[in-house]
Amino acid sequence: MAYLLIVTLIQALSFNLIGEYLAGQVDSYFAVLARVLLAGLVFLPLTRWRSVPGPFARQMLLIGALQFGVTYVCLYLSFRVLTVPEVLLFTILTPVHVTLLQDALARRFNPYALLAALVAVAGAAVIRFEGVSGDFFAGFVLLQLANFTYAAGQVLYKRLMLQQPLPGPQYQRFGYFFVGALLVALPAFLALGNPARLPTAPLQWAVLGFLGLVATAFGMYGWNKGASQVPAARLAVMNNLHVPVGLLLNLLIWNHAEPLGRLALGGAIILGSVWLSRRAHRRPSA
Repeated sequence: MAYLLIVTLIQALSFNLIGEYLAGQVDSYFAVLARVLLAGLVFLPLTRWRSVPGPFARQMLLIGALQFGVTYVCLYLSFRVLTVPEVLLFTILTPVHVTLLQDALARRFNPYALLAALVAVAGAAVIRFEGVSGDFFAGFVLLQLANFTYAAGQVLYKRLMLQQPLPGPQYQRFGYFFVGALLVALPAFLALGNPARLPTAPLQWAVLGFLGLVATAFGMYGWNKGASQVPAARLAVMNNLHVPVGLLLNLLIWNHAEPLGRLALGGAIILGSVWLSRRAHRRPSA
């Protein structure tokens, strides 16, 4: 539980740092690649590359590609059209995706989960009622893809630790996670990145350093390790704790003039969708 609490604070700060100092200024694909490389420098020397079963290594590569590679490419792209509070609120839906994935893996269907997704879309429309556009919904969809892949990584990592436990601490095999993330981040930068938009200010490099060495290296390992040790219900709650913390930081430190009424109403609707999702998870499968 301590791992999840610490990482929650780091995540809340990271969302604000990305929105304030990197989004729209530094190439999104480079920012993701830099974070992967810095985190890899921390974990690759700690990783035992021999005597690791092939199926375990391949699943760790997949988890890294999904939970960090795809997730953070989509997250950074969403900052182009969404504000920091909107990004934070839309990440509330991660538990909905966790529920959908768990139901899919258990080969069951419950209409409450689909209803939860529709309610969440309505909440998003309320937040940007006066400015709903194609770009806004594109950002919303990007974040839902990020939520899905982040949820998939958590679910798969927890299952992997239960089904294929290996001796020794988990960090000795976590290097595979960042290799998997690199398999997404590097081709994305080479194909779509803009080398003319690399960081130019020392503060931007400092933010990238914090995001890579702290938020990515410790954050991704600490979250997955913590997630593998707590019940699913507690993990669902922890997935959303960074939202109020991040919003509080954004409003107190950066003091943006946000439409607090619509944020509160839309956020309440989105929280209702999460409640519906959890209700679906408690009902018998159809």
